[in-house]
Amino acid sequence: MLYVAVRAARRAGDLIARAFDERAHLKVHEKSARDFVTEVDERAEGIIIREIQKHYPGHGIVAEESGGRINARAEIQWYIDPLDGTANFIHGYPHFAVSIAAWKGGRPLLAVIHDPIRNETFEARNGNGAFLNRRRLRVSTTEQLAHAFFASGLPSYRKDQIELFQRRMDICMRRCDAYRRGGSAALDLAYVAAGRIDAYWEAGLCSWDIAAGYLLVQEAGGIATDLEGRSLELEKGDILATNARLHASFVRLLAEANDV
Repeated sequence: MLYVAVRAARRAGDLIARAFDERAHLKVHEKSARDFVTEVDERAEGIIIREIQKHYPGHGIVAEESGGRINARAEIQWYIDPLDGTANFIHGYPHFAVSIAAWKGGRPLLAVIHDPIRNETFEARNGNGAFLNRRRLRVSTTEQLAHAFFASGLPSYRKDQIELFQRRMDICMRRCDAYRRGGSAALDLAYVAAGRIDAYWEAGLCSWDIAAGYLLVQEAGGIATDLEGRSLELEKGDILATNARLHASFVRLLAEANDV
C-alpha cells in the first residue's frame, strides 16, 4: 500500500511541478470565501484516486476536491489532499505538497507527503518509522520554549477565529524563539517530523490536511494531539505536534489564551 501511495503522490507531484511554471494560464475559482481551487488540484486528485482505485477498488476515499466520500463504509479510508498550499501555488510561492494517508478503524496505517519542488518525499508506515527520501527521521531535541521554533496558521476560511488565533500567537511568540508560517499544514507537520521546526499547531483544519502528517510526527518520535493535549479528532481538525520534551509546555501556552 505504501508503494502505491508514494507512486500516486509522485505522479501527481510531476503534474504540479510542470504546471507551476505555467500557472499564469491556470483557471482558478473560489470554492468558498477565500478558499481557492485550480484545475491542477483537480487533475492531481484524479491521478491519485485512479491509482488507488486500480489497486484497492473497495477502499474508501476522502478527497478535498471530489465533494464527497467514496465507499464511506469501507474499513480502510484514504485521505487525499492533492495540493496542500494552493494559495502558495497560485502566487508562485514554492511551498506546497501532495498529502496522502490511509487509516483503518480510526488509526493511521501509512502516510506520504511529497514536495514536488524540492523533490522531497516524506513517508511513514505505522510501527516502522518515518523517512525522508529513505533517510530515517527524528523530531528535534529542543527542550526549552525559549529556544523553540514553532509554526502555525489560520485557514483563510476561518476568519471567525482570528481573535483567538491572535491571542495564541501573542503568547507563543513572546515565549518562543521564532515563528515560521509556511502555508501548508502537511509540510509543517512533515517539518516537525524532520526536526526542522520544534512545534506546529493550528485549529479548524480539514481531515485531509493532517491525516498524513499526524502519523509522520508520531513515527518520528513526536507527539500529535489536539490543542488541549487530548487524542486527535481527525474530523475536528485541531492539532498540536511537537517533540516529547515541549508538548506539555505548548499545551499550557495555548490554554493561557483561552483564559485571557
